Amino acid sequence: IYVTGEEQVAANTMLDRAMLAQSTIKGSYVTKFNYYNQKMRDEMLTEQEVVGIMTSALAERQFVVYYQPQYDHSTGVLVGAEALVRWKHPEKGLISPGIFIPIFEKNGYISKLDFYVFEQACDFLHRCKEQGIPMIPVSTNFCRQDIFLSDFAERLEGIREKYDVPANLLRVEITESAIMGGNEQINEMINRLHQYGYIVEMDDFGSGYSSLNMLKNLDAD
Repeated sequence: IYVTGEEQVAANTMLDRAMLAQSTIKGSYVTKFNYYNQKMRDEMLTEQEVVGIMTSALAERQFVVYYQPQYDHSTGVLVGAEALVRWKHPEKGLISPGIFIPIFEKNGYISKLDFYVFEQACDFLHRCKEQGIPMIPVSTNFCRQDIFLSDFAERLEGIREKYDVPANLLRVEITESAIMGGNEQINEMINRLHQYGYIVEMDDFGSGYSSLNMLKNLDAD
């Protein structure tokens, strides 16, 4: 059978699109098939673009940290802040974390970003201290792959010591999804953080599979 070049290209294109549609439901036990559409292609191109520039973006400090204030509703007093990362691209402007965070979680780059944000928070508190500005506790988010690192607590402690910031002003925030399974390992990590003086918070409780029964088995603050 003779196949023209155009027919071969068309066949390869169809195959690529079929594989892309299949990849979007990989690991799903509910969805058995999927249809290719233009949105999938656009998302793939966006992911490829983000992956291509993420390393240089971090080196150039394009990621900036904003501090969302936390208030005591009963008194109206500012009691803390949460460090939130945003991507300020010199040409594209502000890139939503809804775009780059899932990609970083998928390719493993999220850990580098998490430790970067923690260091920026330490630097921020250090500058407040130097300028005589009252300091408040700052919470920083960490993902599952971070907290299962064998030297997670020690890496945080090394950054904290570099900036000479009191540990009780740095709160380690872990999401409910990050602690699913491995309670013994999680508690071991939390205990090490407590030994260094950190507060450990849980975020998004109740959004997934957590229960109060599971919560009582964790040593989070």
